[in-house]
Amino acid sequence: MITLTLATLALIFLVAFLVKELWRPTNYPPGPKWLPIVGNTPLVRNMAAKNGGLLANVCDKLSETYQSSVIGLKLGRERVVFGLGYDDVKDILCNEAFQGRPDNFFIRLRTLGTRLGITCTDGAFWNEQRSFVTRHLRHVGYGRQAMHAQIQTELNELLEVLDNRMEQPIWPGSILAISVINVLWTIVTGSRVPREDDRLQRLLQLLQERSKAFDMSGGTLNQLPWLRFIAPEWSGYNLVRRFNKQLTEFFTPTIEQHHRDFTEDKAVDDLIYAYIKEMRDHKDTSDTNFTDVQLTMIILDIFIAGGQTTSTTLDLAFMMMIMRPDMQEKVHDEIDNQLELNATPHYDDRHKLPYVEAFLLEVHRFFSIVPVNGPRRALSDCTLGGYRVPKNTTVFMGLRNVHMDPEHWGDPEVFRPERFLNEQREIVNTERVLSFGQGKRRCLGETLARSCLFTFFVGVMQRFCLLKPDDAAEESDMEPSLTLKPGITLSAKPYNVVFQPRKRTEMNIRDE
Repeated sequence: MITLTLATLALIFLVAFLVKELWRPTNYPPGPKWLPIVGNTPLVRNMAAKNGGLLANVCDKLSETYQSSVIGLKLGRERVVFGLGYDDVKDILCNEAFQGRPDNFFIRLRTLGTRLGITCTDGAFWNEQRSFVTRHLRHVGYGRQAMHAQIQTELNELLEVLDNRMEQPIWPGSILAISVINVLWTIVTGSRVPREDDRLQRLLQLLQERSKAFDMSGGTLNQLPWLRFIAPEWSGYNLVRRFNKQLTEFFTPTIEQHHRDFTEDKAVDDLIYAYIKEMRDHKDTSDTNFTDVQLTMIILDIFIAGGQTTSTTLDLAFMMMIMRPDMQEKVHDEIDNQLELNATPHYDDRHKLPYVEAFLLEVHRFFSIVPVNGPRRALSDCTLGGYRVPKNTTVFMGLRNVHMDPEHWGDPEVFRPERFLNEQREIVNTERVLSFGQGKRRCLGETLARSCLFTFFVGVMQRFCLLKPDDAAEESDMEPSLTLKPGITLSAKPYNVVFQPRKRTEMNIRDE
C-alpha cells in the first residue's frame, strides 16, 4: 500500500512537472514546441549547425516558418523571445518594460558569479553606477577635446607602424585593436602605455580568448548550467572561470597602485581615481555599492564592450577599400578636397566628409557585427508585436534583420554608401542603423567608438592607398571575404593588404 501511494505521488509530481515544463503561456509568440528541461536547445543547436553556426540565421528560418517577426522559444528552462522587425526592435530598445537584464547563470558567470558592473545590471543599482560612470567619464575628458587628442595620438603611432612595414602585406586586424585599447586604457587609468608594452598585448590576448570561450559556452552552458558539474571542461565552464580570474588579476595591480597614490586632487585624473574617491566618501555606509569588486567589473565592462567592436568595424572598412577600389577613389578625392595637406584628422571633420560618413554608416549596416543584440529582461507582463511576453522573459533583438530589411532598404544586399546621402550630399536615412542602440541603454561608448572609427579611418586613408598584394593569388586563404567569422561578434577573416604611401601634394588639392 505504501509502495503504491509513493508511486502514485511520484506519477502525480511527474505529470505536474511535465505540464509545467511543456506549458506555453497564452498568446505567447509563435515558435516550435519545446521539450522538458532542455526546451528548444537541441533544435536551435541543430539548426545553427546547418546554417553557418549563427543564431541570426536560425531566427531567419524560424521567422519564415512561422510567418512572424516575433518568435517565442524556451532555451533550457528560460523563456526567450526574439523581436526581428524594426518596430519590434525599437519597442525593445525604448520601452521601459524591456530595460531589465536577465539574472541567469551565464550573466553571473560573466562577472565572477556576481551581478555587478553596468552592462548586465538593472534597476536602482544600474542607474546609480551608470550615472556615476557617465558623469566622471566626462570629467576626465570623455567626449571632449582630451579624448579626441588621445585618439589623434594613437593615430599618429598607428601611422608610424604602417610606415615601418615598408609596404609589406599586413592584416589590419592584427594591429588595430592595440590602438583602440590604448585609448580606453588612458581614459580608465590616466596614462597610455607604449604599443610594445606586454600589458597591452596580454590584455588583447585575454579579451580575444575570452570572446572565443564565451561564444563556445554562452548558449549551451547558460541553458543547461548543470553541465558544469558533469563536463566542466567540455562545456567551457572551467575555461571561462580561468579567463575571468586572469582578467581580474590583470586589473588588480593598477587599482591597488591607484589606491596607494590617491589624493583628493587626483579624482579628476582618470576613472579609477574618481571611483576611489566615491568609495572613500561612502566608506561609513554599510550598504554601499561602491567597492573594489564593482570597480573591477566596470573596467571589465568597458574593455569588453569597446576593446574589439571598434577595431573589427575598422578592419571591415579597410577590407572594403580593397574590394571596392571605386569607393577608395571617392574617399581619397573627398579627403583631398576637404582636408589640409598635413592636418591630423579630427572627429569634427566628419561634417566636411559626408561620403566618408556615409561609407562608415554602410559598414555598420551591411556587416551588422552584432547580428542579434541583447539580452533584455521583461520587467513586467507586456506585449511585443501583439503577442504576450510574460514577466522575466529574456528578449533579444535582430539587428541584422533591421539592417537588411528589403522593404526599407530596397537593395540591402548591395554595399552602397549613397543610400545615406541626399542630392545636397547631406547625411540622411540613419534612423534604422542601430549599431549603438537607442533609449536608456544606448551604448555608453558610442562617442568614443565613432571618433576612433572616423579618425583612424580618415588618417590612414589620407596617408595611404590600400592595395591587394601582388602575390594575392598565391595566398587565396588571405583573400578578403564578405563571409565573416562567427563569434560573440562577427569579424573579418584575416586578409592581406599593402599600405602604399600616397604622393599627395598641394597640387592634388582642389579648391573647395
